[in-house]
Amino acid sequence: MPLTTDAYDNGGDLAQYTDRLIATKDSREPDWGTLSFQEKAGPQYKRAQIRYVGSGATGNHEDDNRILPSGGFTFSNMLLPPDAEGPAHTHHDVEEAFFVLEGRVRVGIHRGPDEAEYRTLGYRDMIVVPAGVTRSLKNEGDTDALFCVIIGTRKPQVPTYPEYSPLHGITRD
Repeated sequence: MPLTTDAYDNGGDLAQYTDRLIATKDSREPDWGTLSFQEKAGPQYKRAQIRYVGSGATGNHEDDNRILPSGGFTFSNMLLPPDAEGPAHTHHDVEEAFFVLEGRVRVGIHRGPDEAEYRTLGYRDMIVVPAGVTRSLKNEGDTDALFCVIIGTRKPQVPTYPEYSPLHGITRD
């Protein structure tokens, strides 16, 4: 259920209302399990999601009461250890943005199995990937990379993995 303005509009306690709008760094926990099914394709796919607003397309996290409800987008941090990868995948329904906070992240934009362009992003660099465009990620550094992931809808569809992605055919169970 998205955040509402009922308490705000109807003179409710402004301090309590304000507190419900905040997600602090100290209240976040890296979730290494939500993407752990991808490790079936190799240990390089081990990474953690740190959720702030909504749960993204990674699964159902409605029981996580630390997440701020999403009204129109999701926001999380992704933690990639050195050499960790986010496999080639496509969000068909929504654009996705990556904003680097720490480390260096190589982003790939793929058009089929034989054509890709790669760019390495560093501190405060960003890329926005339109719906339907296949993308991948890799931490090329020797320290953890941390970046923001913003997806432009309240509850994105589960992405698909093209035939050339190491995750093609791997299931969550």
